[in-house]
Amino acid sequence: MMFPVRCFTCGALIGHLWEEFKKRVEAGEDPGKVLDDLGVKRYCCRRMFLSHVDIYYEILNFPKVS
Repeated sequence: MMFPVRCFTCGALIGHLWEEFKKRVEAGEDPGKVLDDLGVKRYCCRRMFLSHVDIYYEILNFPKVS
C-alpha cells in the first residue's frame, strides 16, 4: 500500500515526510530519532510510520485480471 497523506487518527499531514523517513532509516538511523528530527510528536502519527509496510511494488507485479 502507499503511505497515507494524513494520519488516520488525528488527520495531521504526514505524507510529505515518508520519503525522508524511509531514506534515513534505510541508511541505518534510529527510527525514533528520525521521527523526532522530522517533528512527528504525536504517537498516532508515529504509529503510521513505524507500522507501515510498503507493498506497493509487490502489487504492481500481478497481472491484470479480465
